[in-house]
Amino acid sequence: MSVSAESIASAVKAAKGRGLPPVDKWNPPFCGDLDMRIARDGTWFYLGTPIGRAPLVRLFSTVLKREGDKYFLVTPVEKVGITVDDAPFLAVDFEVEGDGPAQKLTFQTSVGDTVTADADHPIRVETRDGEPAPYVEVRAGLEALIDRKSFFRLVDHGVTEEIDGEDVFGVWSADTFFEIAKATDLA
Repeated sequence: MSVSAESIASAVKAAKGRGLPPVDKWNPPFCGDLDMRIARDGTWFYLGTPIGRAPLVRLFSTVLKREGDKYFLVTPVEKVGITVDDAPFLAVDFEVEGDGPAQKLTFQTSVGDTVTADADHPIRVETRDGEPAPYVEVRAGLEALIDRKSFFRLVDHGVTEEIDGEDVFGVWSADTFFEIAKATDLA
């Protein structure tokens, strides 16, 4: 048994007008893994073929849930595992409002989500193969990889702050400072 597009559509329809479906409250039985994968570039695949219909990808993205290091598509009655290569979403742009600590950075994802980086939606940067891998939390432990062009723009809004006696380079958003790198690593 696998999650059907009809059961997902039914769950989303029931939640219409109330925001996203309450997947965090759903704990249906596990029905097995589905041959669905989200690539690092944000492309969704089913049976090895890219899903070309953006509304269908958006629909699937609204019933995505993370439990530990695993990802699932869930409805009130069924849950199936899917593969996520890196992060389930890709942040493809952002807007800046204000400046200084009160500045707000609002990201847009490739599946239509918007999120303002704040204490509940942090920005974090890992180093992978010597390159930065920046992320912003979108919802309930689901992150978006910030694309390269947006990361370069983000760095343009960076400032150096002293944190615990150490100079740190990062960005402000919604009165929260997010570290990008130690200032000594940038020299």
